[in-house]
Amino acid sequence: MSDDTGYTPPKVWTWNKEFGGRFASINRPIAGPTHEKPLPVGRHPMQLYSQGTPNGVKVTLLLEELLALGHKGAEYDAWLIQIMSGDQFSSGFVEVNPNSKIPALVDRSGPEPIRVFESGAILLHLAEKFDAFLPKTPKERAECMSWLFWQMGSAPFLGGGFGHFYAYAPVKIAYAIDRFAMEVKRQLDVLNRHLSEHEFMTGGEYTIADMAIWPWYGGLANGLLYGAGEFLSVHEYTHVRRWADGIASRPAAQRGRMVNRTFGDPASQLRERHDATDFETRTQDKIGGG
Repeated sequence: MSDDTGYTPPKVWTWNKEFGGRFASINRPIAGPTHEKPLPVGRHPMQLYSQGTPNGVKVTLLLEELLALGHKGAEYDAWLIQIMSGDQFSSGFVEVNPNSKIPALVDRSGPEPIRVFESGAILLHLAEKFDAFLPKTPKERAECMSWLFWQMGSAPFLGGGFGHFYAYAPVKIAYAIDRFAMEVKRQLDVLNRHLSEHEFMTGGEYTIADMAIWPWYGGLANGLLYGAGEFLSVHEYTHVRRWADGIASRPAAQRGRMVNRTFGDPASQLRERHDATDFETRTQDKIGGG
């Protein structure tokens, strides 16, 4: 099957601002800030600037798990960055993350603030800082790092590849959807085969590798991500679903998934988190207000 779009690449590409579908207003071929606006700073050691997408959930999941273990230094303020409104292009956000992507973290627990950007880097920074959810032996640590970086390399095929062309692209292109669907199903098979022999990604220990993979592939396996469950026959990946359900049942994961969430049932949203009691005392203004 071929798709005749009538498009021939020009000799030199130029930016067409009118094309791009849902993300046309925020996608651009240059970096840097578009407007001056400082980032807010709360009272906790960790200042997170994010939104409840899969990449954002990775970090809030870990922070909630750390707090559940009693690590008070992991207390955090989670400030909502509305990516569709271009908040990630403010001068303050670009100063923390020059790549203008969520999540971004400022660790203010020491004598000088430390910026950390890219979700995998944030997970590793926090796991090392609190000596938690990171295996101790060289063999298991290497396994954890391998799966953590597997997720970093694989998820763009799922998100920017399959997810974009299946759910968001203004034009449905069979070649693009088929190409990325094939790769995502291969990735699910990689996970399914591995999890058929392991409780978690590194064996019997729950680690940051699980926390990195779960928001993307757990959501996909449960048919939530992109509404593509039937299309990708996710029921076939029984071991991935078992693993995903196990993590979803953890109270810290349930809390982490709520933070900075701006979609779905309003009862599942905590748009900003500044104290542990916010989960219990949130009002309709907090979960649905502007």
